[in-house]
Amino acid sequence: QPPSRHVLVTGGAGYIGSHTVLELLQAGYSIVVMDNLVNSNLEALKRVEQLTGKSIYFVHGDVTSEQDLENVFQQFSFWAVVHFAALKAVGQSTKIPLDYYHNNVTGSLHLFRTMDRYKVKKLVFSSSATVYGESDTMPVNETTSLGPVTNPYGRTKLFVEEMLRDLCQADSEWQVCLLRFFNPVGAHPSGLIGECPQGVPNNLLPYVIRVLQGHLPFVQIFGSDYDTVDGTGVRDYIHVCDLATGHVAALQKLEVSHQGAGRCMAYNLGTGTGHSVLQIIDAMQKATQKQIPYKIV
Repeated sequence: QPPSRHVLVTGGAGYIGSHTVLELLQAGYSIVVMDNLVNSNLEALKRVEQLTGKSIYFVHGDVTSEQDLENVFQQFSFWAVVHFAALKAVGQSTKIPLDYYHNNVTGSLHLFRTMDRYKVKKLVFSSSATVYGESDTMPVNETTSLGPVTNPYGRTKLFVEEMLRDLCQADSEWQVCLLRFFNPVGAHPSGLIGECPQGVPNNLLPYVIRVLQGHLPFVQIFGSDYDTVDGTGVRDYIHVCDLATGHVAALQKLEVSHQGAGRCMAYNLGTGTGHSVLQIIDAMQKATQKQIPYKIV
């Protein structure tokens, strides 16, 4: 792996971003992170540097700003981009949809136009399994039909995927990996980086951890009458480090892909196995040897 390969990681200070940056550094890539730090912290990147013994060039910038993008592309000659930067809470997206369309769709559009202008045409896009909507087929695979998507967050991911498919169709130099995540959980084994959301967590595991720490009184479980093993919602949880190595594999795939193929490849990143909310709480109780109070609402 030639060390001169510069990769731009947008949103690289976030939960999945920081774990991926760590894996990319260990795989020998030179990393530039651009992040607006709205839902992330520079401390994560400092700890990644500490863990890898390598340095990260950080740019405080926003993908919705064409000037910020222009500045970073002028400064570095990138080989590829890994694009995480986005708002990511399904519930919040139903309350402030325009913010989601602006950040996730307009921001992506600005990024792709800048990449196109600078002839950086290799991209790994962090999409989401929400693009499958309420699919009847379980487990879903990459050939499962997309939609209908049930929330603005999922639609932003689907719109960006469509944009990239059109781009690859129009210009055969573009090579894109769409990675559709299921539910990322866990942390780097060092414990130095992990999921540390600002405010009340939207995801189950950090919420359970806040309850264990005494910051929140109990876990709210939404619904107990689903057609599942115990009536609570079932999700496919994937360890964040596995997700991160998936991004390295996607970049390596772009390295060997034939030039001029105009490829837009989609891959699911999950385990194909579901676990219910109560199963997760039970596993956390066993791991911590503590009772976790919960209420079904």
